[in-house]
Amino acid sequence: MIPRRLLPTLGSALAESPAVALLGPRQVGKTTLALEVARSRPSVYLDLQSDADRAKLSDPELYLSQHADKLVILDEIQRTPELFRTLRGLIDAGRRKGKGTGRFFVLGSASIDLLKQSSETLAGRIRYLELAPFDAGEVGPARVDALWLRGGFPESLLAASDAASLRWRADFIRSYLERDIPQLGPRIPAETLRRFWTMLAHQQGGLLNAASLARSLAVDGKTIASYLDLLVDLLLVRRLTPWHSNTRKRLVKSPKVYVRDGGLVHALLGVSDREALLAHPVAGASWEGMAIESIIAACPAETEANFFRTSTGDEIDLLLKLPGHRKVWAVEIKRGSAPALERGFHVAREVVRPERSFVVYSGVDRYPLADGVEAASLPDFCSQLSKE
Repeated sequence: MIPRRLLPTLGSALAESPAVALLGPRQVGKTTLALEVARSRPSVYLDLQSDADRAKLSDPELYLSQHADKLVILDEIQRTPELFRTLRGLIDAGRRKGKGTGRFFVLGSASIDLLKQSSETLAGRIRYLELAPFDAGEVGPARVDALWLRGGFPESLLAASDAASLRWRADFIRSYLERDIPQLGPRIPAETLRRFWTMLAHQQGGLLNAASLARSLAVDGKTIASYLDLLVDLLLVRRLTPWHSNTRKRLVKSPKVYVRDGGLVHALLGVSDREALLAHPVAGASWEGMAIESIIAACPAETEANFFRTSTGDEIDLLLKLPGHRKVWAVEIKRGSAPALERGFHVAREVVRPERSFVVYSGVDRYPLADGVEAASLPDFCSQLSKE
């Protein structure tokens, strides 16, 4: 499965920018997508985890200059961040010769080091794109239940069985903790970070309570902030910020925190199959997290996403400020085939005064649910957003 939604965006980015960085967690399909792009144009692919490919770059300027007429794909770029300085010189030289776009396509985990290096040396020369796991808008209605249980990482979603999928996710988590994160720089004990990640899974979609997490791990608040920043930066956790406006209502200031892939939530909590998931307290929150990731992925670029909650509990799960729209869209997320709205949602709507209001649920039909509120299935709503 190739991520359909990203291909047109990627093509436009390569046509407009000298360098494009595709960032995403490990095993999400970045290399597969890059090789698909390589089939459509003259390209050279280098895997910087390979000793042989790294040896070709012993004199990077000489080697890359010999491929000035091709798209150069550099995989696992965080392994050789010093290359960014060379890329800058080659891009500037190419611009002077009239070759200004589609020179370099770099892939990497969204490490702090990668972002720092590229932003320092390629400012104005690089465009960033994110490749997240598959979402409901991409897999279609028939696979939404599998997506909810297994998550969107291709090898997990497409595994031969739920048991095989769970084994893959367990190995993925272990590999990240024991090998990948240490290679990216931070020296955090693997078991400590696993406990932190698991705590976030237990509190999926909850307000961040750094003090409580710090007490549980016997660390200070600054350490919790650094752990959270790391997982957010690696695109494994989403920090959804609260919406603020000039209102007399007292609004919460803490962000909501979601482990971005529901399959990883379930693996961290030991949820093995659909029956176990339906019986688990995290079921509603994990469905909400899947829906939020799918909705945000379907939104146009530059969309702002927040949530709304007052100190008295009046709440809207998701507010979307779409580009070109003066007012936000309000989205309430419900798991179940017969969604019902609570009073707090209506009170929140009176404060926010959204342009449009939706309830996204796990059924299939679209219909008016209340005055000014429309019910829509998750794939249907994602399709609507992708056309805005």
